[in-house]
Amino acid sequence: MHHVAVAALLVWGIGALPAQAEDIPSAVPQTWQMLDYLATDYAGAVKDGAVISTSEYAEMREFTATARSRIAALPPTVATPALLQQADTLVASVEAKATPAQVATQAHALADALLQAYPVPTAPERAPDLARGATLYQNQCAACHGATGHGDGPAGLLLSPRPVNFTDQTRADQRSALSLYEVISQGVAGTPMASYAQQLSSDDRWALAYYVGSLAYAKEAVAGADTWQHDTAARAQIADLKELSRARVAQLTPTLGAERARTIVGYLRAHPDVIQQQALAGIPLARARLAASLTAYRAGAKTQATQLALSAYLDGVEPVEPQLNARDSALRAQLETSMGAYRSALSGNTPVESVVKQADAIDGLLVRAQEVTADAASDAAAIFLGAFTILVREGLEALLVVVALLAFLRKAARPEALRYVHAGWILALVAGGITWAIASYAISISGAGRELTEGLSSLFAAFVLLGVGLWMHQKSIGGRWQAYLKEKMAAALNRRSAWFLFGLAFISVYREVFESILFYAALWNDGQEVWLLSGIAAGAAVLGSGRDTRKNRTLRLKNNFSPRS
Repeated sequence: MHHVAVAALLVWGIGALPAQAEDIPSAVPQTWQMLDYLATDYAGAVKDGAVISTSEYAEMREFTATARSRIAALPPTVATPALLQQADTLVASVEAKATPAQVATQAHALADALLQAYPVPTAPERAPDLARGATLYQNQCAACHGATGHGDGPAGLLLSPRPVNFTDQTRADQRSALSLYEVISQGVAGTPMASYAQQLSSDDRWALAYYVGSLAYAKEAVAGADTWQHDTAARAQIADLKELSRARVAQLTPTLGAERARTIVGYLRAHPDVIQQQALAGIPLARARLAASLTAYRAGAKTQATQLALSAYLDGVEPVEPQLNARDSALRAQLETSMGAYRSALSGNTPVESVVKQADAIDGLLVRAQEVTADAASDAAAIFLGAFTILVREGLEALLVVVALLAFLRKAARPEALRYVHAGWILALVAGGITWAIASYAISISGAGRELTEGLSSLFAAFVLLGVGLWMHQKSIGGRWQAYLKEKMAAALNRRSAWFLFGLAFISVYREVFESILFYAALWNDGQEVWLLSGIAAGAAVLGSGRDTRKNRTLRLKNNFSPRS
C-alpha cells in the first residue's frame, strides 16, 4: 500500500526553513524517515524503467529534491560534501527511473551516512518489552491495522488510504525497527496515523515498533533460536541493540540469503533481550566479523564487506589491545598492519582469491591473539598482584609528596596554608574518579570512540608526564628531593603563593592517579573484575595501615627542614 499523504508529512514536518544547529535532533530523524520511505515505496512508482503511478513518482521526485535541500541546510561538517554527492546521485537515479533495488540501496546508504555525520539516538536504552508492545498494539493499533496486523481492522476498512499490512514481507524486508519507531513518534500528517510522541514514552514506542516489526516474520522467528545459537556468521551481523534497531532483511540478504536473514531478524525482533546475552566479544567477534566481510565481498557487497572488516578491528581487536601490547606487542602490531591492508584490498578491485588468502592469514593471527588473551584472562593471581602493586607503588609516591608538603608547613608554622594542600590532593582524587568514569563511558560507546579516547588520553598523559616527571624523577633520592622542597617551598611562602601549594599537591597526586587509571583500564578488560577489585582493596588496606610509618616520616622531615623567614 502506498501512502500519498506522506508528502504532507514531509512538507509539514521538514518544511523549507533552513535547519539550525538546535534543529538537528528533529531535522535529522525526519530527513532520515523521508529517505527510508523513499527506499521502501519507490517500487510503487517505477517498474522496469517506466512510471506505473504518476502521483507516486511525483512524490519520489519531490522527496529526493527535498532531502537534498534539507541536507544542504544542515550545519556543515566534514561529511557534507560526500552527503551532497550521494544526494545528487539519488536525485539522478530517480530522474532516470532507475530500478527500485538501485534507488533503495542509494537511499539507505545516504540515510546511514546522514546518521554517521549527525549522530542522534537510534536505539532503545534497554531491550524493548514485547509483551508490553503487544498490549499497546491491541489497545492503540488493532482497530485500524487488524488484530494480526493485516491492515484489516474494522476501522481500517473504512479508511483511505488503507492501513499498512504489517505482515507483507516484501515491504517489511525494507523496514527497520528504527523506521517504525520514527513513524510512531512523528505520525503521518494527512492520514489517521497520528504522532504518539506525547501519548507514549520512548520505551513504549520502541516496544511497539519491535512488536510491529516482528509480525511479518512470526513463522521464521520460531526456528530462529537454533540459528542464532549455532550460526556464527549470522550472529556476527548484529552485535548490539543499535545494530538490531537499524537492521533490515534486505540489508542482510546479500550476506545471509533471504531466508536466513528473515529468520535472524524475526527472532531478534521478537526476543531483543537475547542481544544483551551476545557471547561474541573481543577476538571471537573479530573472527566472526572477518568471516562475514569475506562472505559479503564474495557476494559483491564491497561496502558492507569493508564496514564489517572495520568493525572486526574496532569492536573485536581494539578492546583487547592493552592485553596484547602487554603480552605480545609484535602480534598486536602485525594484526593492525594486516587488517589495514585487508581493508584496503576490499576497497579496490582485488581478486577474490587474493582477499581469501589475506583473510586466512589474519584469522591465523587472531587465533594466536585469542590464545594470548585467554591465558591472560585466566591468570587471576597475576591480576590481583598487578592491581595491588600498582596502588601501593603509585600511592606511596603520591603520599611522599603530600606528607613532605604538610611536614614543611607545620614546621614553618603556616597552618593557614594546610587547607590548600588538602584541597589539592582531595580534588586530585575526585578528578581521578571522574577520569575513570569518563574513560569507562567512552570505551563502551564504540570502537571508534575507544580509539579517540585512547589518543586523547595519550596526549594528556604525555603532557602530564613531561611537565611533572621532569622534576619528580629524582624524588626517590631523599637528599635531593628534600633540598628541592626546601628551596621551592620557602620561595613559595615568601611569595605568599598558596595556589602554588594547591597546584603542586593536585598535579603530584593526579599524576599518580592518572597513571594508575591507565594500568587498571587495561587490567579491567581481562575479565577478572573481582580479583582486580580485591587487589585494589588490599593495596588500600596496606596504605591505610602505614599511618604510623607516615607519622614517623613526618617527624623526621620536620627536623630536616629549616624554613627561611
